[in-house]
Amino acid sequence: MHEPPPAAPHRAIRSFVRREGRITPAQQRALADCWPRYGIEFDGGALDLDARFGRRAPRTLEIGFGDGETLVALAAAHPERDYLGIEVHAPGVGHCLLRAAAAGLANLRVIRHDAVEVLERGLAPGALDEVLVYFPDPWPKKRHHKRRLVQRPFAALLASRLASGGTLRLATDWAPYAEWMREVLDASPEFANAAGADGFVPRPAARPVTKFERRGARLGQAARDLEYRRR
Repeated sequence: MHEPPPAAPHRAIRSFVRREGRITPAQQRALADCWPRYGIEFDGGALDLDARFGRRAPRTLEIGFGDGETLVALAAAHPERDYLGIEVHAPGVGHCLLRAAAAGLANLRVIRHDAVEVLERGLAPGALDEVLVYFPDPWPKKRHHKRRLVQRPFAALLASRLASGGTLRLATDWAPYAEWMREVLDASPEFANAAGADGFVPRPAARPVTKFERRGARLGQAARDLEYRRR
């Protein structure tokens, strides 16, 4: 068992380190040209998502969307839903903007900021119908476990922003982190594990298999999926 640490003020330690890497000219252009259409500048205040999307619709948030492969695929497949993605790394945001513009999406918006701060200050209680946390940094070394995104205070924060009956979906290809996330969320009174005693669910058909996941599979790292419902 991998017992999570006791609850503590979540923002004392961030779950990410900014490693921008190399940004391509195309990604840089996307950040300049496509941001006005898809980007939301977060200033610490409350967000009016109806105004940002120009309608009221079921809403999905993806936290840490990487290069946007999953986010864009889901938004393209479900035009009846709105998709909000939060990511801190500029190359990934630029890549997502390129994909969104190429697909001509109208139901996708992105924020480049710390997701926890957006959840705390920007999103109203019950504002979301679904939250996706796919392949977060597992911080495998024990001394870094305190940096893991999925902790008890984070679970409570997510629950507060999900509507009653809303869905939380997670996936990781790091087995110890899969068990960690399960222990944290199974212990949360706000969530019910959709898999019951089995703990893990089959990969949802709607979740695209990304190049990141395929690379992990080649290394023998099988992905595991979890699904929880907001009580």
